[in-house]
Amino acid sequence: MNKELNEIIKNLFNIETNAKILISNRPDLCDYQYNGTFELAKNLHQNPYEIGEKIVEKLNTNEEALKKFSKIECVRPGFINFTLTDTYINEQLNKMTSVNKFNITLPKQETIVIDYGGANVAKPLHVGHLRPAIVGESIKRLLKYMNQNVIADVHLGDYGLQIGQVIYGLKQENITPSEITLEILSDLYPKISGLCKENESIKEICASITKDLQDGHVEYQAYFKEILEISKKDIKKMYDYLGVSFDLWLGESNAYPYILDVKNSLEKEKILKTSEGAKVVVVRKENDKIEVPPLIFQKSNGAYLYGTTDLATLFQREKDYHPNKVLYVADSRQSMHFTQVFRVAKKIEETKNIDCEFLGLGTINGKDNKPFKTRAGNTPKLEELFSETKTIFLNNENHNTEYDNSDLEKIVGSIIKFADLQNNREKEYIFDIEKFSKTTGKTGPYILYTYVRTKKIIQNNETFVDNLSKTIYNVHDRGLRLKILELDEILNYAFKTRMPSVIANYLYEICVLVNAFYENNHINNLEDHEKKRDWVTLLSLTLDIIKDLLEILVMEIPSKM
Repeated sequence: MNKELNEIIKNLFNIETNAKILISNRPDLCDYQYNGTFELAKNLHQNPYEIGEKIVEKLNTNEEALKKFSKIECVRPGFINFTLTDTYINEQLNKMTSVNKFNITLPKQETIVIDYGGANVAKPLHVGHLRPAIVGESIKRLLKYMNQNVIADVHLGDYGLQIGQVIYGLKQENITPSEITLEILSDLYPKISGLCKENESIKEICASITKDLQDGHVEYQAYFKEILEISKKDIKKMYDYLGVSFDLWLGESNAYPYILDVKNSLEKEKILKTSEGAKVVVVRKENDKIEVPPLIFQKSNGAYLYGTTDLATLFQREKDYHPNKVLYVADSRQSMHFTQVFRVAKKIEETKNIDCEFLGLGTINGKDNKPFKTRAGNTPKLEELFSETKTIFLNNENHNTEYDNSDLEKIVGSIIKFADLQNNREKEYIFDIEKFSKTTGKTGPYILYTYVRTKKIIQNNETFVDNLSKTIYNVHDRGLRLKILELDEILNYAFKTRMPSVIANYLYEICVLVNAFYENNHINNLEDHEKKRDWVTLLSLTLDIIKDLLEILVMEIPSKM
């Protein structure tokens, strides 16, 4: 209807606009609303109500508008209110029922590499790794749902200083590669990392080991291969628990064969400069509002940094997959790093046409609004977080439901995932396990409870699911139907912004309306067969939508709640 509205405004006032009819925040008054009359009034120096009246007069003679709306009116001081016809609402819902993926508008297909997870090897996953994994997985699933060709890469941090630190520690304790265990790595890394902060000479030794490893040192390579194998096994176990999966299990080390290609391209473009013995690329722009330092391609000692390997990885991805876009899901504090990398990539022939996007993440905080810690004051390992969440959920339960282990794991997963995904990914948020573990309110268990309850109601009232009739029976019925019609807009907006929170919040709103619907519309023993069929059909459509959205949000459905 926006197209018709813009044409009417142009014909009436000779003004080009991008007018949009928005969902009303007063559903008791109307379904949709247009408030652009106030902006028009400023430009035309006219009364907004009079402008609205002229627009409404034309809309009420527009054939397309008459098909959709039972009422279009201008109310003071100048809002234009739209109320959909019951027939039109049900026609659209019937299309959603009969067409794949609910008849949503799918964008043009592109090849997209999404880089998320990004855990460093040689140390266990902790709560800080939670967000990149869950948010990245949800964005990946959304992209696939929206018909994109998606390649997910974990891009492990496997060639940085932490490897040199761990190798140093292993050699100090005379541990051979064949003797390395996960427990040894878990204890050793924080110990040596702490020493490096206290002792600059030890830090320099570790940096030298890292450089020698990158250059192919045989003994260090043997340590590296064993560390990588043990770490990947543990990381995969944690990601499997979260429902997070990747097409590629590559890391920084896999990019090293492409570094020479990057260097040759930089030299060809004459943008690789020498500064204090290091090789750098200047990326500052005249209109920068903050200082953007040069990207260090190679340190004065010959070692390479993350910027170098990220550029080399981009070369590798272009060679292997020819992506239209590469998305990077990482901590917002890495924003400057990716600004530097993207600017260099645009200067190089091989990568200049790849559209790179940085999808920054805020931190997960505790109730003190500081980065989340355990009661012992440490950043918790993921296994510890899962265990604590499970305990709190069971202690919160008042109805003595007995869960098998599979259902309990799904519920715990929903608590952790929905707690994160309902928040704007760019913002930090407070992780309150007690709050997020409840079966009421804006929580994962509430969403799952709604699904399980709705499914049971449908099963208890088996009837022939057909097209909806032209009737809408009451306000709770109408509210649910209108919310379902928002699905197309919601999914496309979430896709464009890469924001799973848009879907999570819409899903919660759907669940609130579903609960209100069957609390006010008693289907069991309903003798009006047409009404019963309509309502079961409506709930079946709603259940299918909830199921798909749960899948996008990486949430599994238990057998009972």
